[in-house]
Amino acid sequence: MSVHIKAAVGEIASTVIMPGDPLRAKYISENFLLDAKLVSNTRNVLFYTGTYKGKPITVGASGMGCASIGIYSFELYNEYGVENIIRIGTSGSYYPEVGLYELINVSASYSESTFAKYAFDMEGECMLPSADLEKKINETAAQMGLTLRNSNVHCSDIFYRKDMNTPAIAVNNNCVSVEMESFALFANAKFLGKHAACLLTISDVIPTHEAISADDRERSLKPMIELALESIL
Repeated sequence: MSVHIKAAVGEIASTVIMPGDPLRAKYISENFLLDAKLVSNTRNVLFYTGTYKGKPITVGASGMGCASIGIYSFELYNEYGVENIIRIGTSGSYYPEVGLYELINVSASYSESTFAKYAFDMEGECMLPSADLEKKINETAAQMGLTLRNSNVHCSDIFYRKDMNTPAIAVNNNCVSVEMESFALFANAKFLGKHAACLLTISDVIPTHEAISADDRERSLKPMIELALESIL
């Protein structure tokens, strides 16, 4: 048991699929895992462990932002022996040509966040996923016939801005979209010698104000969920 996760040691699998929303973790566990068991619900952040095609898998929520995923992923890696975390989430596109429902495998995460600098003395605005896990996701997508965009993303601590233009860090580093967690996840994995990747579904297009409706979200996220699960087999 850690500070923020009450599961006993041995109740968390070595691979964790990590959406942001606790209810999405519940949905995945109920619809994709066999014999799923709720192993932690501290602060209503839900973690379930079950099996997918015979492989033990834990699905647990990260919450929103670098601070939140930074806590949960560090404790999973450091206190539960987790080796692999695949974040699955939604992302806002900065460009009309990167449309709704597009699936992104994050190649690099650029951020103004000070998370890596002050936690681990890691300088720089870029954190990378684990090359082997990123490659495995690409190979699995090809086997499944899924179209997958490998792209840089902007990982922001800010949801609401005074200036809604695309931030300079995103323009300068060819970031196609924005989300809020990958930078801290990748930093934790790098520091602890673990593996991390991030899959995103475009849920809204910022310049055109297009967005996936609440009713369509579960259906639209299914390819991303299945790709994450298949990749860890």
